[in-house]
Amino acid sequence: MTTSFQGTKICVILPAHNEADLIGGVIRSLPEWVSSIVVVDDVSTDDTCAAVEALGDPRVTLVRHAENTGVGGAMVTGYKAALELDCDILVKMDADGQMAPSDLPRLIRPLVNGVAEYAKGNRFYVVNANSSMPAARKFGSVVLTFMTKMSSGYWHIFDSQCGYTAMRTHLLKMIDLDAIAQDYFFENDVLIWLNTANARVVDVPIKTLYGDEVSDVRISKVMWSFPPRLIRGWFFRVGRKYLLMDFGAIGALGLFGTALTAFGAIFGASRLIMSNITGVVTTTGTVMFAVLPLIVGIQCLLQAFVMEVAQSPGAEETRRYIHELIDSGDVG
Repeated sequence: MTTSFQGTKICVILPAHNEADLIGGVIRSLPEWVSSIVVVDDVSTDDTCAAVEALGDPRVTLVRHAENTGVGGAMVTGYKAALELDCDILVKMDADGQMAPSDLPRLIRPLVNGVAEYAKGNRFYVVNANSSMPAARKFGSVVLTFMTKMSSGYWHIFDSQCGYTAMRTHLLKMIDLDAIAQDYFFENDVLIWLNTANARVVDVPIKTLYGDEVSDVRISKVMWSFPPRLIRGWFFRVGRKYLLMDFGAIGALGLFGTALTAFGAIFGASRLIMSNITGVVTTTGTVMFAVLPLIVGIQCLLQAFVMEVAQSPGAEETRRYIHELIDSGDVG
């Protein structure tokens, strides 16, 4: 029995909440070369734990939560447990059977080959691969993905809400797990943290299997609660990466551009208000004194934005990997 993939030990983490009917099939479908499986029961009220124990799979480590924390909290627990198992790559899968085990080799291969530290599934690459995805989820995924691109700085990734991911173990040790979001914002928050570590992230085409499972995610709640958190995440990432960790051209352009734009906007607005109050026409020189900083500031901010997009960690690796998959015919 093979217990590694090309000499690399793989651990699959399954956060589970009331998945008694599905989790057994998920575990049985995992390849034999998966070295370890960590199941985190997030206070299920059904027979999820009994279903896992009934399998008798020696690879499985079952961890029970005393309180329900959400998928993010379950993953933090799972990651911490996996760190004790001496594996090289940690894979996150859902316990509801929506993620095809046949996609697992494609997901972990960039990490095994050393071209990336983190791989994320993308359900939109392949035509009709996500045809069974509900329309509301498609719309929500597209909107949230664009916002996550800006917040995380990974402009080449798509389908940010996809939870089928793989991470190099050493990279996990660079993240403050206790600071990661404990709910469905988990995937987005991880991307924000990864960018501060300049981790190379690749997008990998995957399939998604929708059956009779019922999702706990409410699109309306997500669309209302995620944007403010993504904005806070953007401030955290930019401040940490470009000002504290490595103050360079992007940080300088951002600060300079923000200062000039703010000065031009505030000074111009104050002069306009004063002119309306007093009836005195603002002079051309005064107008230019407001407009020039505004124009230069916006240009600086645009240049910083363009530089960040161009430096999206893992963009070139993703393009090369997708081309390799297309050439080999292994796309969907």
